[in-house]
Amino acid sequence: MRLWVCIALLSVVLCASADRPAVVQAMVRAGQFVRDAVGGARDMLRAYQDMREANYKGADKYFHARGNYDAARRGPGGAWAAKVIRWPFLLPRSDARENWQSGVSGRGAEDTRADQEANAWGRSGGDPNRYRPAGLPRKY
Repeated sequence: MRLWVCIALLSVVLCASADRPAVVQAMVRAGQFVRDAVGGARDMLRAYQDMREANYKGADKYFHARGNYDAARRGPGGAWAAKVIRWPFLLPRSDARENWQSGVSGRGAEDTRADQEANAWGRSGGDPNRYRPAGLPRKY
């Protein structure tokens, strides 16, 4: 009986330490990517909500950078979400919104360029506080 218990325990240890099949590893990586992407979208939504709540003039670049920074820090899925989510409306294609803003909204190409720069700065891991305006409450 002891021999069979030892064989069973040895089998469990060997199976637990064996490499996963490639298919399972791919599924795990895909799941992590999706989890990171959802978390990245949530980070960008939180930054947008904070921007709306703060309602602080000149702080939009900071919130652009912060949302992209937080999303990209999550990993490849978060970085992907930061790239494709339209800021701040959380719909595809960030660049599309920026192009619309410069052409239709009247805010101008300079503001659009600055928004895109803040997005890229945050996605690349740059400190969002570079764009933080003086006087913005510490809560944000």
